[in-house]
Amino acid sequence: MTALVLSLCLAAMLVGVAGSLLPILPGLPLIWLAYLAFGLYDGWQSYGRLAMIVVGLTVAASVVLNQVASLVGAKKFGAGRAGIIGAVVCAILGVIFFSLPGLIIGTFAGATLFEMVFARKELKGALAAGTGALLGFLCGGLCNFMLALAATGAFVWLVLMQ
Repeated sequence: MTALVLSLCLAAMLVGVAGSLLPILPGLPLIWLAYLAFGLYDGWQSYGRLAMIVVGLTVAASVVLNQVASLVGAKKFGAGRAGIIGAVVCAILGVIFFSLPGLIIGTFAGATLFEMVFARKELKGALAAGTGALLGFLCGGLCNFMLALAATGAFVWLVLMQ
């Protein structure tokens, strides 16, 4: 039974790692749920509640980081309120209608278009804002992916290598 539960938790974690890159899947929250499920199953013998708190705080920080990274990137490259709103709105619409490519294009296009239309920026300034939003989004995604790999690796080490 332990092998089955462990296999299911590891499978959920691998889906979580993929989800750190694909916005359709829950990513790090799924990894945290796998930690919780295995901890409850094995009575916290492989790792304690402290590990759950650390992983939980990491998940919460990654959610915030992912949102803030895009905003900071846009701001750093000159986007104003319009560009930030555009990046968020169009990223949401993009992922709903076109999955991952829509999310990426929506982030860039939204910041660029909103800067041009609402902030009345020239094309060069609007493109810079869109580039900043996109770079921030990609940096946040890379950080999430690295955190997902680290959390999954820590689980494997705590459960299988001890």
